[in-house]
Amino acid sequence: MIRSRGDSGELIDPSVIDTAWLVLAAALVFLMQAGFCGLESGFVRARNTINVAAKNLIDFCIAGCLFWAVGFGLMFGESEISAAGVENGWPAAFFLFQLMFCGTAVTLVSGAVAERIRFGGYAVLAILVSGFIYPFAGSWAWAGLDGGEAGWLADMGFVDFAGSTVVHSVGGWVALAAVLVIGPRHGRFDRGAAPPQPDSLPLASLGLLFLWFGWIGFNGGSVLAMNGAVAPIIVNTMLAACAGGLAAVACSRAIFGRPRIDGLINGVLGGLVAITAGADVVGPTGALAIGALGGMIITPSTLLLARLRIDDAVAAVPVHLFAGIWGTLAVALFGDPEMLGRSWTEQLRIQAIGVAAYGGFTFAVSLTAIWALSRVMRLRATATEQQIGLNASEHDASSAAHDLALAMEERFRRGDVGESVPVEIGSDVEIVARQYNRVAMRVKSDTARLEKSVEELAVARDEAEAANRAKSAFLANMSHELRTPLNAIIGFSEIMVKQTFGALGNDRYSDYAGDIHGAGTHLLGIVNDMLDHTSIEAGKVDLNEREIDLGQITETVTRSVRPIADRSGVNLRADNDPDQPLLSGDERIVRQILLNLINNAIKFTPQGGRVEVVTRLEPDNRLAIVVTDTGIGMDRSEIARAMEPFVQLNEDYNKTHGGTGLGLPLVKSMVKLHGGTLTIDSMKDHGTTVIVRFPAARTIAAAEAAD
Repeated sequence: MIRSRGDSGELIDPSVIDTAWLVLAAALVFLMQAGFCGLESGFVRARNTINVAAKNLIDFCIAGCLFWAVGFGLMFGESEISAAGVENGWPAAFFLFQLMFCGTAVTLVSGAVAERIRFGGYAVLAILVSGFIYPFAGSWAWAGLDGGEAGWLADMGFVDFAGSTVVHSVGGWVALAAVLVIGPRHGRFDRGAAPPQPDSLPLASLGLLFLWFGWIGFNGGSVLAMNGAVAPIIVNTMLAACAGGLAAVACSRAIFGRPRIDGLINGVLGGLVAITAGADVVGPTGALAIGALGGMIITPSTLLLARLRIDDAVAAVPVHLFAGIWGTLAVALFGDPEMLGRSWTEQLRIQAIGVAAYGGFTFAVSLTAIWALSRVMRLRATATEQQIGLNASEHDASSAAHDLALAMEERFRRGDVGESVPVEIGSDVEIVARQYNRVAMRVKSDTARLEKSVEELAVARDEAEAANRAKSAFLANMSHELRTPLNAIIGFSEIMVKQTFGALGNDRYSDYAGDIHGAGTHLLGIVNDMLDHTSIEAGKVDLNEREIDLGQITETVTRSVRPIADRSGVNLRADNDPDQPLLSGDERIVRQILLNLINNAIKFTPQGGRVEVVTRLEPDNRLAIVVTDTGIGMDRSEIARAMEPFVQLNEDYNKTHGGTGLGLPLVKSMVKLHGGTLTIDSMKDHGTTVIVRFPAARTIAAAEAAD
């Protein structure tokens, strides 16, 4: 006789309807394999989806063969079913149903260690679970279901109706051990690393719906007969799943501020796992409570594992282990004491013993076995294999998205981003590849245009440099050629002005000679400035560095140009700090800077105006020369033009003061030689302020100068 989990639990002969229901229930549970495949494939990244699907297929193949060969006998021992064999109706149906449960327990592990465990290593792990751990541990609670001798936990009164502990917690404990031994995915917990994003949450959702549908057979078929208990059990299963999903969404919103689809999916699963232990002994209200708490604990436990750096790719440990433990204990809290046959406290003690026994045995054996296995074979995929993806590295398979990513990476590595990538017609990334190729063509054409522009600019630069060198050479030669006759003109005119060889006769001759002398001197100054400017532009001027007393040089230059200021009716004043530090620079060039700035200020300051020269140490330790005048000034828009050689700013300047000459441009070049800056601030009809600042590195402290 076979024990049926009917209303009274009495021994009955299985009918054809019972057998048919059990076969149908087994088919529904088998459909859950498709659900796990979709769920795990959706949760992992695209480059590992094929590998996950392959593991879901191979583990059921292994479980089927091993459970038939050794697992069923190890789990149920000598019984009427094992004696009758799987060639007969109901015994075959019972074996088929239990085989589906074994396959479910094994496949729970694949999701937790997804994306880093090698295919061969996982196959060995599936052998361990389906051939020994699951059937041996399962016999403690379920050995008496076939009419044989009951297991020790069943004799004690342990209740696990459809496997919250026997199936789900056992799979969860193995998954936890595997995750700890194999370790997290490459880069998962690197600083700043974001959690890997699921490839397809819609696919994961579809997988959940298959699982949910299959749970009708998982829990409803565990009655092992078609009787009045089946429908209420299925109702409890549906209510718990719904409550788990709602509770998970509420928890997700409370933690993240928004509902998350992964939390919703795992919340429904948590509710289903939790109700599985006591679906036959609780009412609808109890089912709602058990499912709600089962769904609520998923998100916090997932975050806890991440905080502990335990990498569970699909939250298998929170869903199947933690929710399974809760569901097993909840049998005592929400189960009907009359159906259980003892008080809730006594039942809770027994349930806790069962949870501890399964946890201690399963975790210890699997942790030891997986660790030993890792010593003799490589379980973990290398970092390179994980980056490539286990689809390609394990199965030489790929996806259109992965192929496109590899093609892009190859072009980036070669530095040829302008090359097109292959387009796989009809794939989900066809439009991405075509857009990439459009961008690549644009990059290629723009690069060619830029290269042509660069070549043209290089030619133009060479031509400009050649023209500049020719100009500098011409100006230098011309300056040298002009110097000799100009010196002669200046010398002869000076003799005539001084009437060294006697009177010229008419005073007008003496005036003309003075004009000639002044014009020649002015022209010689322009020639000398031009020669200096072209030498600096050509890079032929080297600084003769020495320590300079800027205040002393300012006083000397001011004295030398004071006669010019007096003749122009301009008040010239110098103000220098006697304690300011020395300057490292070329004394001749610094003197020329001062001379040009002061002369330029006097030139553009009308009679009765004022020119002030100040040297100072600024707060940032830079020495500065400040030349301020109350001259005619200029508009801000004219300042940039004033820095160009021989610029005529406007008619008024032309008629009264002449052009700017090379004064300011030459000063700018000389200042630049010292690494300094020149700034001009001017206002029309109010005057101009020119500031020359030398770098702080050229300021020599007094103590250093003394040393």
